[in-house]
Amino acid sequence: MDAASNNSVEDIRDIKEKVNFLPTLAKYRVYIIDEVHMLSTGAFNALLKTLEEPPEHVKFILATTEPQKLLATILSRCQRFDFKKISNEDIVKRLKIVCGESNIKITDEALGLIASLSEGAARDALSILERCLQDGDTDIDEDKIKDLVGIPKFIYVYNIVKSIIDKDVEQVIKSINDILEEGKELENFLWEIIKFVKDILIYKVSSKIDVYNKEEQKKISQIAGNTSKEELINIIYKLSELENKMKISSQKTIIFETEIIKLCIKSDTLGLEDRISNLEKAVSSGSVVNENISVKKVEELKSNTNLQKENINSQIKETTKQQVESPKEKSIQKKEEANLSRGEKVGNWENALNNLKSQGKVMLYANLINTELVEINDMTVAIRFNNGLNTFRKDLLQKPENMNVLTKEVAMVCGKPMQIKLEDASGAKKENTSKTALKPKIEEKKNEDDILDSLDIPINYIEEE
Repeated sequence: MDAASNNSVEDIRDIKEKVNFLPTLAKYRVYIIDEVHMLSTGAFNALLKTLEEPPEHVKFILATTEPQKLLATILSRCQRFDFKKISNEDIVKRLKIVCGESNIKITDEALGLIASLSEGAARDALSILERCLQDGDTDIDEDKIKDLVGIPKFIYVYNIVKSIIDKDVEQVIKSINDILEEGKELENFLWEIIKFVKDILIYKVSSKIDVYNKEEQKKISQIAGNTSKEELINIIYKLSELENKMKISSQKTIIFETEIIKLCIKSDTLGLEDRISNLEKAVSSGSVVNENISVKKVEELKSNTNLQKENINSQIKETTKQQVESPKEKSIQKKEEANLSRGEKVGNWENALNNLKSQGKVMLYANLINTELVEINDMTVAIRFNNGLNTFRKDLLQKPENMNVLTKEVAMVCGKPMQIKLEDASGAKKENTSKTALKPKIEEKKNEDDILDSLDIPINYIEEE
C-alpha cells in the first residue's frame, strides 16, 4: 500500500479486516506500507493495536525515508533495518552482468560514470543505462552518458578553470565564446564549474576523486599542483556570488562574462613595502616596471609609509599606556578580564593578516597587529585585541566595507562563514559615566587630533547643533 495516497483511517481499517484471512499459498501474508510516515495520526492509532498483537501468519513491513516522523509508539513495536547506499563497485558488477546478458558494449569508464551518477541506487543506475539505449545504439561510451544527463564536456569546464588559475584572460574569453556557440545554459554550466573546483579541492586534500577517468584525473592533478587550497576556496566563494547575481539579473551572459574575466585579472597583491622595494630595484637598474618611475616617486612613497608607521605606533602606544589605578578600578579590570570569552585559537590567523597586507589593506593590517582569532562556538569567532581596542580602531574595523573584508578572510581561515566579535583583552577601563565623564572625552579628542596632525591631511570640522 502506498501511504502517500492511501493515508486515511479507512485504508487502515480495510487492512485490519483482511489480516484475519489465512494465506492460500505462502506461509505468511506480508503487508508492505511504503512511505509510512505519510499516514495520518488517526491512521497510525488505528494500526497500533494490530502492530502490537499481529496474527501469527501476518508480517508488516513499514518502509520510509524519514523515520524521525514516525510516532514513538510505532517505532517501539518494530525492528529497524537501515538500508545503506550500494557501493560503486557492486553497482558496476551488476551493470556488467546486465550488459553481458543484453549484448550491450559499454566501456569501463562509462560504467564507472553511471555508478557515480546513481549515488548508490541500483535502480537509478539501471534507469540511466536504459536511457542510453533509447536510440537503438548498443555501443555506450562516456561522452554519450554525459550528453544524456546534461554534463558539459570536460574540456570546456577544464579550460575555464585552468584560465582562472593561470590568470589567462585571452584564453578564458575564447573558452566563453566556445561555450556560447555550443548554446549551453550558463547557470547549469556555472554550477558545473563550481563542482569542478570543489573536486579539485577534494583531490588536493585527499588525493581521491570519482567520476573522472585517468586522463582527466591527470589534468586535475596538474591544476591542483599549481594552486593553493585558499585560492580554490576563494574561487568557489566568488563563483557562488556570481551564481546569486545571475539569478536576479536579466543580462546573465554579460554578468557571467565580466565576473569570470575579473577572476582572471591579477590583483595588486603587493603591499607598500614590497612595492617600494621593487620600485627601488627598477630605478637602480634603469628599467621601467609597468609605470613611469622616478627617484622622487620612490621617496614620496617612503615618506608616506613612514607617516603611516608613525601613526600606527602612536595608536599602539596610546592604547598600551599604563595608568595609575585605584583598588576599585583594579577589581573592575579583573572582572572584565574574567568575562573574556574562552575558546580555541585559530592557527591560520597570521596567514589572513598577511593576505590583507598583500592586498594593500594596510590600515586593516596595521590595526589587527598583535591580535588573535579565537573560536567561541560553531558560528562565532572573536578577534582578541591584546593591546587594547580604542574608539578609533573600533570605528575603523566596524565600517561595512572593512567588516566585509574581515568576514571573507575569517570564512577562508575557518572554512565556513562566521560571525565576528571584536574583543578588548587589555583590561582597559570602561568610561566612567559619573561627573568625570568629560575628561576621557577631552583626552580622546586630543588623541584624534594628534593622529590627524601626523597624517598631514586637511580636515574640515562641521559641528552639528
